[in-house]
Amino acid sequence: MFTYKPTLLALLLVSVMGSFTSHATAAPKASAVFAGGCFWCMQPAFDKVHGVLDTIVGYTGGTTTNPTYEQIGTGTTGHYEAIKVIYDPEKVTFQGLLKIFWHNIDPLDAQGQFCDKGSTYRSAIFYANQTEKKEAEASKEKVEERFKQPVATMIIKANEFWPAEDYHQNYYLTNPIRYKFYRYRCGRDARLMELWGIDYTH
Repeated sequence: MFTYKPTLLALLLVSVMGSFTSHATAAPKASAVFAGGCFWCMQPAFDKVHGVLDTIVGYTGGTTTNPTYEQIGTGTTGHYEAIKVIYDPEKVTFQGLLKIFWHNIDPLDAQGQFCDKGSTYRSAIFYANQTEKKEAEASKEKVEERFKQPVATMIIKANEFWPAEDYHQNYYLTNPIRYKFYRYRCGRDARLMELWGIDYTH
């Protein structure tokens, strides 16, 4: 019986093609963390962005390990409701994500965001390195120039990000009616349109 024995050249070609395929399909990844009030409402804005691979809502900025929604709701853990954006930096830049962030928050509110008040709901940009810090600061200066008043949004060095409970993830998709009612009742879109006009895209 004839038995096929692959030549050394054939084996090398298979190896090269396999390596090429894995590199071609593996998108580079980076992540950025933002706090913009209710994290349910930040997720759809970033999910629509070309180059965003995934979004996760959670808690950051505090000291409690693996906090729960009930714990952070007390306002004693120091955490913000936040969103981690996982993206392909070859398709969307950190600066591009900053633009989406600003146009989906009220940067003038120091007490929280929209109908949600308290430390948990304050807006913030969490930078991972000095480049992100400088880009965040530059973008904040532009927002202050636009509104001719101080911007309340904080720029904070990133620390541990804790994913929120499963029922919070993609809430706008899993509970669309409740989500839309909450967003409307909170006055988020009305205020964003007032602030940003045609620059506001949701």
